[in-house]
Parts: sequence; structure tokens; C-alpha cells
Amino acid sequence: MATVLPRVARPPAADELTLADVDSVRLMLRGDSVIDWHRLSFADHAEVDRFLRLNEFNPESEPEMERFEDIRSDAVDYLARAFAMAIPDEVAADLPARDLFLVASSTGPHQKWACVVLKVMHIIHHINGRQALLKVSVSDEVVFREIELKVLQVVEQLRAAGAPLTEFEWSRKPRDSQITKLLAKKSTLAASIYDKLRFRLIVPQRQDIVPMLATLARQLIPFNYVVPGESVNQLVDLRQVLAAERTSSESIPTELPFNEFSGPEYRIINFVADLPLRLERLIPKAEMIGADLSHVVFVLTEFQVCDKMTAQRNESGASSHEAYKQRQHERVRMRLFRDKDDPLLPD
Repeated sequence: MATVLPRVARPPAADELTLADVDSVRLMLRGDSVIDWHRLSFADHAEVDRFLRLNEFNPESEPEMERFEDIRSDAVDYLARAFAMAIPDEVAADLPARDLFLVASSTGPHQKWACVVLKVMHIIHHINGRQALLKVSVSDEVVFREIELKVLQVVEQLRAAGAPLTEFEWSRKPRDSQITKLLAKKSTLAASIYDKLRFRLIVPQRQDIVPMLATLARQLIPFNYVVPGESVNQLVDLRQVLAAERTSSESIPTELPFNEFSGPEYRIINFVADLPLRLERLIPKAEMIGADLSHVVFVLTEFQVCDKMTAQRNESGASSHEAYKQRQHERVRMRLFRDKDDPLLPD
């Protein structure tokens, strides 16, 4: 039974952001991991169900909720085996697994235990989805096409709802560009290429960026599958976002992450998400019966967001894509010929 995502509404205004919105946006901008979180921010079952649908679990499907319960049982068994943890019965089995999100958002006695179990469930579900994609014979062409269709559907609904979206485009990194990127990077593992599939959203004004990110987190990108350590934020002052909700007084780094091949004036918001995709979109349902496969797989996808003025500046002078490629190609030539000026060569 296919999951039906809720119809996209207009992005929230800055003063309409909920605590959950702020947490999601902060994760996108900083590239943190949900494994380090101490609390969730779900207010009711409606929010939980929306989140489950983003993760491609249909709350109205009995088989999928049974699968969700199995993941909870697997997590509890793992914690008992690996750490000899005695999870309270209420968290381990008595409450529906779906309710753990509300317990983890509460201040009750089992809040911490619910967080622990959900973190392990998150990892197990991801492993299951990764294994399922490896077991099926599906080309990147098919996988990327389905992700493109999924994202395009949400973007079209955003536009229909009057969202401030000036431009939207997507691209796949050509094979030659993948080779060049790996030759230029210190790490030459193909698995480290996160931008084989990229989506770019351009909003009219700088102040539209955070509402757009919050909408993506509500309607398309589960915050729990934003890839840690792969975010670049050169446009949004996180202090202002946090101050709006008064959620934290933590120190926010102010230095800008730097791509050595980008121009000095280049600015962007960039993050990677492992988007969930229903396996039935890739193979016939008949092939799934008895195969013991996760009904969800994951596809690494890069997102870029910026405002129109910044986008225009990024396409001129030293910040342009042509200048970027030239600097990258110069590095590759240096490495291939082992030029003495190559900073990646050992002393």
C-alpha cells in the first residue's frame, strides 16, 4: 500500500516556525547527527504520522506498522545483547512503537529510554534499506528517475500553493565529472561522491531560505536522514534562527565551510540527505513477496538552496562554475604529474 504524503501547504513564515521546524533546519544547516539529540519535539499523533509518511511508513497500513514493530524489537534485542540494557517494558513492548516519538518528546520517566530505542531503530532501518538496494538488480538510471519524480511532485505542489520559489533545477553528475572529482580529492573512493544527484532551489529573498528549508523538512526530507558532516551553510545566521525559538544558548561556529575550488565570494546552502524511496517503485511487488527485503531503500541526494541575488553572483567571475572547473582541473593535472606544488603530496 503506497504512502500518500500530505498535500504541500505554503511555507511557514519565520514567526510560524515550530520547535520541530527549528530543530530540522538546524540539522540541515549544521550537518549534525540525530544520534546526538537528547529530545524530540513531536506535539501529537498527527505530527508523528506525518513524519512516518516522510520515512515511507504508512500509519494506516497494518503490515508496515508490523514491520515498524519488528524494527523496535530488533533494537531492544540489540541493546540487551550489546550493552546488557534492561529497557522498561513500556518502551520495549507495551506501548505501540509509533508512540515512542511522543514519549521521546515528553518529560516523563521513560523519555530517555524512548530516545535510545528510536536512535537504534533509525540505524537498523537504514541498514535494512541499504541492504535491500544492494540485493535488487536496479540501475542508477531507474533509481535516480524515481527520486527525481518524487522531488518534482513536491516542488510542483509547492508552486501550486504559492511558495516563493524563483527557480528549480536538478542534475546528475556526468561520469567524467565523477572521475575528475575523485582525482582532485584526497579520498578517491567512489562511495564518497554525494552529489551524483543534485537539486537546486532558488528563492526570491534571503529571508525566504529558512521557511523553504522548514517546508522541505515537513514535506520531503526526513530530518533523521540528513547526512552528518556534509552540510555547508554560508547564508543563514543560526543565532537568529535559534533566538526566534529561544531553544539554545550554545555557541554557534561563525566560520564558513570552504571548498578549495570555489571562488572567494561563492555562497550557498548545501546538504546531503539519504532520501527514502519505496522499493515497489523500483521492482514489481511480486518480486518482493517472500524476499525478506525492507520496503524502503535510500538514495543519497544533494540539495542546494540560495536566494536569487546570491545565485546571480555565484555565476559571475571567480565564483562561476567555469572558474570552479578550471581550478579543479588544474589540481588534477598537478596530482597526475606529481607537480611539486601539489599541497596533497607528502613532504
